[in-house]
Amino acid sequence: MAKRTLVGVLLLMSFLVAGYAQNDDPILFTINKNSVRQSEFEYIYSKTNGKQADFSKASLDEYLDLYVKFKLKVEKAKMMKLDTISALKTELAGYRRQLADSYLMDREVTDKLVLDAYERKKQDVDISHIMVTISQGAPASDTLVAYQRILEYQKQLAAGKDFAELAKTSDDGSTRDLGGRVGYLNAVLPNGLYALETAAYNTPINQVSNPVRTMYGYHLVKVHDRRPARGEVEVAHILIRKEADGSNATQAQGTAQNIHKQLSNGGDFETLAKQFSQDQNTAEKGGYIGFIGINRYEKSFEDAAFALDKDQAFSQPFETRLGWHIVRRISKREIQPFDIEKGRLEQSIRNDERFEIAKKAMVERIKKTNNFTQTTDVLKRFQDTLSDAFLTFQWRAAQTKPNDVLFILGNTYRATLGDYMDYVQQAARERIQLGRTGIGISGVINELYASFVTEKVLEFEEERLEEKYPDFKALMREYEEGILLFEATKMLVWDKASQDTVGLNNFFKTVDGKYKWEERAVVTLYSVSSSGIAKMEEIRQFAATHSPAEVLEKFNGTAEVLSAEERTYEKGRDQNIDALEWKAGMLSENTSNPQTKSLTFYKVESVLPPSNKTLKDARGYVVADYQDYLEKQWVAQLRQEFDVKINKKVLAKMTKK
Repeated sequence: MAKRTLVGVLLLMSFLVAGYAQNDDPILFTINKNSVRQSEFEYIYSKTNGKQADFSKASLDEYLDLYVKFKLKVEKAKMMKLDTISALKTELAGYRRQLADSYLMDREVTDKLVLDAYERKKQDVDISHIMVTISQGAPASDTLVAYQRILEYQKQLAAGKDFAELAKTSDDGSTRDLGGRVGYLNAVLPNGLYALETAAYNTPINQVSNPVRTMYGYHLVKVHDRRPARGEVEVAHILIRKEADGSNATQAQGTAQNIHKQLSNGGDFETLAKQFSQDQNTAEKGGYIGFIGINRYEKSFEDAAFALDKDQAFSQPFETRLGWHIVRRISKREIQPFDIEKGRLEQSIRNDERFEIAKKAMVERIKKTNNFTQTTDVLKRFQDTLSDAFLTFQWRAAQTKPNDVLFILGNTYRATLGDYMDYVQQAARERIQLGRTGIGISGVINELYASFVTEKVLEFEEERLEEKYPDFKALMREYEEGILLFEATKMLVWDKASQDTVGLNNFFKTVDGKYKWEERAVVTLYSVSSSGIAKMEEIRQFAATHSPAEVLEKFNGTAEVLSAEERTYEKGRDQNIDALEWKAGMLSENTSNPQTKSLTFYKVESVLPPSNKTLKDARGYVVADYQDYLEKQWVAQLRQEFDVKINKKVLAKMTKK
């Protein structure tokens, strides 16, 4: 069987099918007793044709003919019982395993998180917070102390204490002196801050969230405002610095105002930035900073940049802690449409803690909806049989696996202790790494059990994807039909075209004269080494009137100074040869090769007139045409073999023009 790739099967099919049988979804056509509904055809027609899917009569008729041919071939493959071949069934099962995990994660986790993040990105949120630090691996006692402290803050706020005053005792030193003010933020926040981001976007304005835990500790979040997202702006600036003691403040302001006056009179921003700006990082680049988002620069700088309402506009001079600035807007980048933002958001989310949080929530939902029940004492009895060898590579599970049930899912699926023992043995690296953390055999057993449960729960759900998601069922049908189409076409068309020598010869006789040589030149390529270049003109003169053998005999005496290679070129295939006068005896100019320090030239030995190609000459083209011929014959036979009925009324209703 020819080796296939997942992509290869899909490319072969050229048809991605997704159909949903509904009561109001009429049958478009049948092949024998097998039906194809309108929804399936509309989906594949639209997806394949894209923006050209105009549902015109000509377009629909053309595509319907293609799709009927496709379904005829699949029907023939099933009649040949290719769908019962164990190797093909195994191949399909392999594709399903590849698809199921990513499909479940995408549908239940990634897609929802991406959409949620995109909705959040549409708004900037202005917040303050109070933080009590606690490390992620802190002992339970320290965590409890930190939690009680954040609850005390919450209690004081409920009693009427001012948030900004309480924030002055927050553990966040960067916002403590600002009354906890963080400023405007926009999703997605850095990894580890998902809970804070959620509190910022979900808490009503002028209210304070309940305590949330991040990688840095516990937080109370106060929301001050929300506004449409500013996006990003591409800017350049001119900076006139002021001294820390403010001694040159008036002079700096005056210089900035003078530069602004020059700009207003038509001065070039980049030139003035190079001449006057005191920002060493950007001055030589005409003041260019690049794209900036919110909360990255001092508020006055950010406000001035985002206040510019058109490209190339520049601000009035304004002051920051560094000095006086004039900022110019180069371009503005708003939040992009979902289809554009989606790819970048997916990458961020897959590497963010929210993905694992959502995955765990999904697993818990699956367990709850499928009556997950477990037997706790089975795991404890297994643990009691273990020694310290369990935490080494030497440990092996007993060959006879116990059938004691660890948990039941969906009233039918049973995970046994034997299944868990196999899992633990295969997870040797993880088992040993956990052992090195000092959590002991009990801790390792429980950690691995949690991972085991997650894996089995996801497998359970993946086995039921066809029941839950009609589009996954359609996707699997695509792969099955693609595999069947590949195998049937290989057997009845491709293999026959390449292996049926008699048939290929007979076909070639019917198209003899179709495959032609254009005019061809038989040339000799002479290559003269560096040691023979001194005799180059003598070699050329002799080669013009003598054969390659005579040339080699004359000049390659005791040492080889040149070589000769015969080649045949077809007209229009090589510009160097095409440039020659196609006449026997003609020589090309010398061409040097710097690497070998040699010179080469061509000699036209003879010119062959246009002629028919032999089967050997044109075999690749002939085989391809023979395949097309066999496929057309095959389709014609299938139309005779199978009864195809098209519901023209349904097709007419689909036609828009």
